[in-house]
Amino acid sequence: MFIDANQRVRRGYRWCREFSRSHYENFPVASLLLPRHLRDPVAAIYTFARIADDVADEGQATASGRLEVLDAMSIALRQTGTGQPPDEPMYYALADTIQRHQLPVDLFENLLSAFRQDVTQSRYANFGELMDYCRRSANPVGRLLLHLEKQTSERNIALSDAVCSALQLINFLQDISRDYEKNSRIYLPLDEMERFKVDENAIANQLNNPAARSLIQFQVERASKLLRSGSPLGTTLPGRLGLEVRAIILGGSRILEKLYYRVNPFSRPRLNRTDRMKITWGALRKGFH
Repeated sequence: MFIDANQRVRRGYRWCREFSRSHYENFPVASLLLPRHLRDPVAAIYTFARIADDVADEGQATASGRLEVLDAMSIALRQTGTGQPPDEPMYYALADTIQRHQLPVDLFENLLSAFRQDVTQSRYANFGELMDYCRRSANPVGRLLLHLEKQTSERNIALSDAVCSALQLINFLQDISRDYEKNSRIYLPLDEMERFKVDENAIANQLNNPAARSLIQFQVERASKLLRSGSPLGTTLPGRLGLEVRAIILGGSRILEKLYYRVNPFSRPRLNRTDRMKITWGALRKGFH
C-alpha cells in the first residue's frame, strides 16, 4: 500500500507520542500544559534524546557497539536535517519538526556528544567538568524548546540553560545508586566527595551516614540556587509554554525538597499525585500573559 509523505509524518508523530507516554519522567514531557501545536514537536525531540540516552545506558552492548549506534544516529540526524530521513517513524517526525521550525541540528549533535561521553567517561574530577556535560546533555533541549516558539533572546537562553543544567543535576542526585549499580558511573565531583570524606565504597554500599547526607545536601543546595536563578523564565515566556516551564521548575523544586530531607541519601524520590496537583496549581496561579 502506498503511503505518502504526510502519512509518514503523521505516523511518525503518533509513534513519538506513544513512546513519550510510555517512559516515566519526574518532569512533564509534551504534557497537556503545552500548547497543542508544540506537543508533537516536543514529543519528537524527546524521543530522539531518550532513545540516544538509552543507547548509552541500556542493554548489554559493548562500549564500541554503543558508540557505533550513536555514530549511526549522527549520520541519520544529518540526513534528517537535509529532509532525507531514514525510513523510521522517529526520523520522519523529527525531519518535519526540524524543517518546520528551523531547528539547529547542532543542538541535537550536542546531545549525541554527551551520550558518547557517557560511554567513555564515568567519573568527574570537579563541578566544572560536570557542568560541561550538562551544557551538552541538557541545555540543548531547553534551547530547542525556545526555538520552537521563536523565544531565543540572549536572556531567555541564559535562563533556560540554568534551568536545564539544574534539572540534569537533580536527575543525577536522584539516581546516584542506580547510575552506580547499572553503569558504574558517579556524577558527583570527585574533589567534593574527598572534601566531605565520602568514597566510592559509601556509594556502592549506600552507606547512610552524616558525611553522605552532608555531601548530598550540599549538592542539593547548589542545584536549588541554579534552578532559582533560571526560574524567571517561567514568567517571561508567554502563554501555555510559560505554564509548562513553571510546572517543570516547580517539579524540580519539589524533587530537591524531597532529596534534601530524605532519610536515606541514596533513595530515589518520586512525585506522587498530590505533588503533581500542587505543581499544576502552582503553575496555574501565575496565570497567562
